[in-house]
Amino acid sequence: MTMALTRRLLPWLASIVFLLTQCQAKTVTYDFNVTWVTANPDGLYDRQVVGINGQWPLPVIEVDKGDQLVVNMYNGLGDKSTSIHFHGMYQTNTTDMDGPSMVTQCPVPPGSSMTYNFTVNQNGTYWYHCHTDNCYPDGYRQALIVHDNASYFHDMYDDEFTLTMSDWYHELTEKIAPTFITVDNPTGGEPIPDSFLVNDTMNTNIPVEAGKTYLLRLINIGAFVAQYFYIEDHTFRIVEIDGVYTEPAEASILYIAAAQRYSILVTMKNSTDQNYPIVTIADSVLLDTVPSDLQLNQTNWLQYSASAAHPQANITVAVCSDLNPFDDLTLIPYDKTPLLTNPDHSLTLTVTMQNLDNGADYAFLNDISYTKPKVPALYTVMSSGDLATNPTVYGTNTHSVVLDENQIVEIILNNGDTGSHPFHLHGHAFQLVDRFPSYGPHFYDYVDATDPVVYNASATNQSAFPEYPARRDVFVLPPQGYFVIRFKADNPGVWFFHCHIDWHLSQGLAMVFIEAPLAIQERVAIPQQHYDVCEAAGVPYEGNAAANTEDFLDLKGQNVQLGWLPAGFTAKGIVAMVFSVISAFLGMGMISLYGLSDIKTGANRRTEGEGLQEQEQEQVREE
Repeated sequence: MTMALTRRLLPWLASIVFLLTQCQAKTVTYDFNVTWVTANPDGLYDRQVVGINGQWPLPVIEVDKGDQLVVNMYNGLGDKSTSIHFHGMYQTNTTDMDGPSMVTQCPVPPGSSMTYNFTVNQNGTYWYHCHTDNCYPDGYRQALIVHDNASYFHDMYDDEFTLTMSDWYHELTEKIAPTFITVDNPTGGEPIPDSFLVNDTMNTNIPVEAGKTYLLRLINIGAFVAQYFYIEDHTFRIVEIDGVYTEPAEASILYIAAAQRYSILVTMKNSTDQNYPIVTIADSVLLDTVPSDLQLNQTNWLQYSASAAHPQANITVAVCSDLNPFDDLTLIPYDKTPLLTNPDHSLTLTVTMQNLDNGADYAFLNDISYTKPKVPALYTVMSSGDLATNPTVYGTNTHSVVLDENQIVEIILNNGDTGSHPFHLHGHAFQLVDRFPSYGPHFYDYVDATDPVVYNASATNQSAFPEYPARRDVFVLPPQGYFVIRFKADNPGVWFFHCHIDWHLSQGLAMVFIEAPLAIQERVAIPQQHYDVCEAAGVPYEGNAAANTEDFLDLKGQNVQLGWLPAGFTAKGIVAMVFSVISAFLGMGMISLYGLSDIKTGANRRTEGEGLQEQEQEQVREE
């Protein structure tokens, strides 16, 4: 059979495999009681973390392609609302199960339950995490694996392992967050992690046998820092990114940003004489400062022999940015879906970080800092009738864009900021069309440039775009560079598009796509339990972004971002002004307090004197 004939038969074969898997599909149920537990994963500090059923690390969710996944979540935290986002799940016709609070659902308050129920008609490596405020850095995140016996590489490996990597904080985010978006941090310096973990611990051994091949699933479940990954004296083949199978690509180093995933095939050596370091190195360029006691590199091991030495990694680069990771833009999807051409909707956005009039630093897409509506956007869709196609009803600060079904959508994202940003789109994997600069030793060369490099369609050789672009759901926007992505709006739903650095999301680096809203009304049925959660949380579930049910075009009372700094002011100026005003008020307060103290004392003396005079006069009258 020729390769061309094989390619033509693939859709038919895929259909047959799909029907077979549907026949074998089952319902997989997890019951989650979400509570606080105590953990010390780095051996340095005991702290509270979000556990499930009294345990942490959290359970790995495992299903087969085609299964029905049911997660019954009870919020037993007592003092925090929560939710679950199943990262990378397309949620076809179940956008109400996607999980981001105030986008597709209300936050689940303490003492309430929510059931997530959807069909998993996709394959690969994913994860789940809380999507309510700053909650997943407190430990509420773990792998979600969709097994697929029909994958083209299923017979190429003997066993598989999952490796999660993450940054770790010793303090609860409720203590960290108030010190982040504040006038005291006008530059927006992100909180520095206290350590870095692999599989929620340190010094992990992966037991392997000589000569065998293993599938390693790699997931960055961190809230902030990207990680470089390699295995000493080993190369590997990339076969999947973010749930999308790729043509095998030989590589030796990966750059894995927050929320990205890779699956790689690693063939072991034929000797058991030694064990080999699995190396992860935190991208220190993302950190404003590197404390002397922060260990950026972690060593775990491919353990060929438990009795052999477990050497520390031999890291020879001066700084991690000297590493030359594989460029994900060059990967070719195994299904060879061609480039989406002639976009129907092209959206040009610019990322900036600026101070608002409270002196704190916020994040913006085209000068809009995402601000939560009073009604979850999906519930506005469901309650607004034909007006659901009017972006006005979703509010001015949710930055909502309404898309027609099956439009080809292009997003051009320019970075006016000196930091990199891993952007995630819910409900889709998008094509990676272009990026500047690409991964490699020059990725950070433009950080100190005078002006950002902006995408110019007329000056770009679009014939050089990949014929079969790589697809994934998280793509890194380079510092002061740009990227171009495309997707087909073939999944009606309300989909969040945001930076997956959780600190940046809290600053407002997000927007919402309302995809085929009238089709959502026809195809989505929100369970009553979800509305009951809104009732318990005290969150309205009808109306526009301002919770207005009488006039959906009247946004009076909606949530909006703070005002801009007055012209000519800087963050430092605001800080100086704030402290000057505080000092002035304190000074005036002390003067007033001192003066009032004297007046009060004198008044008391006069009262006492008047009392003595009255007593003397009374005595005279009596005599």
